[in-house]
Amino acid sequence: MYQTTKRPDSPVSIIGAGIAGAWQALLFAQAGHAVTLHERGDAAMTDSTSHWAGGMLAPYCEAEVAEPIISRLGLRSLDIWRRELPDTPFNGSLVVAHPRERTDFERFARMTEGHRRLDAAALAALEPSLEGRFREALFFPTEGHVEPRRVLPKLHERIRAAGGTIKFESRVSAADLDGIVIDCRGLAAREEQSELRGVKGEMILIETNEVQLARPVRLIHPRWPLYVIPREDNLFMLGATSIEAEDTGVSVRSALELLGAAYAVHPAFGEARIVEFGSGLRPAYPDNLPRIGVRGDRIAINGLYRHGFLIAPALAELTLAYVQRGQIDNEVMQCA
Repeated sequence: MYQTTKRPDSPVSIIGAGIAGAWQALLFAQAGHAVTLHERGDAAMTDSTSHWAGGMLAPYCEAEVAEPIISRLGLRSLDIWRRELPDTPFNGSLVVAHPRERTDFERFARMTEGHRRLDAAALAALEPSLEGRFREALFFPTEGHVEPRRVLPKLHERIRAAGGTIKFESRVSAADLDGIVIDCRGLAAREEQSELRGVKGEMILIETNEVQLARPVRLIHPRWPLYVIPREDNLFMLGATSIEAEDTGVSVRSALELLGAAYAVHPAFGEARIVEFGSGLRPAYPDNLPRIGVRGDRIAINGLYRHGFLIAPALAELTLAYVQRGQIDNEVMQCA
C-alpha cells in the first residue's frame, strides 16, 4: 500500500540516540539525507534503556512468546546487521534445560523453528564448558548477539562517517525542529503517548575465567528462566526478568533467582565476581508490539519492548521506505 511520497531530500532530525534512533540515523544518512541525531544524555549513554539491554539477536527463540511480527522484523534485521556491521557475532544460540523441565523444553522446541537438537556429546563439542551439564540442547545456528555498550558507539561512528551529525546533551522537542522529525525517545515520549508503560528488565554482570561460552545460553525454568550472554574480557551478562514495574534497580529476589539460575547452568558461576547490578525500563504499548506512528512530517518509533536490538534495523528500513517512496507496512505503521 502506498500514499503520497514524502520529500526524498528532506533534512531529518532524530530525537534519541539509543538503538532505535541510531539505526534510523544511520539508514537515513546513508540514503543521502542531512541527518541530525539529538540525545539528551552524554556520549556514555548510561541513562538509556539500551545501556542495560542484553543485545540478543534471536528471532527464532523469541517466537516462543512473541507475535509473528517480531520474528518477521527480527529476521530482516539479521540481514541488516550482517550488511552494516559484518563483524557482528553470529555464532548461534543455545537453549538448555534440566531433566525435570523436559516438558517445558519440548514445548519450546514445538513453538520455535530454525533449530537442531544436540545430544550431550554434540553440545560438549560446541561448548566444552557445558560438558556433562545437560543431556541435550536446541541449537539455533543463525542467531547472534551484540554487546550494547560496544555496538552503540560503533553505530554512532558509522552515522558520522555517513555524513550525519550527533548532538549529545541536546534537549529538543519536535516543535523546535524543521523538516522530518523522528521521535525515538522511548518512555520519555509518554507525555504525548499516554498508553506507553515501562517494563523493567534487570541484569547482573559477572566475571570469571572458569567458564568460556561462544554464544548465549538460555536456561528453561518455570519460575526463573535465564539467559547467559558472553561478553569480552571474561564477562557474562545474566538476565531474563520482565517485571511490570517502573522503579529502577535490582530486587533481592531477582538477584537471588538470576544468580541461582546461573549456578544451575554451571557451578563455576558460583565463584564468579559480581561486577554490576542494573536495570532498564523498556517502553511498551499494551499489546507489547512496536509502532511507527506518522503525522505528516512527524514520525514516532516506539514500543520496542524487550526486542529493541532485534528489530530496530528493520523498523528503520520501514521508516526510510515510507519517507522515500510512501510505502506503508500495515502491521507496524499507523498514519493519522
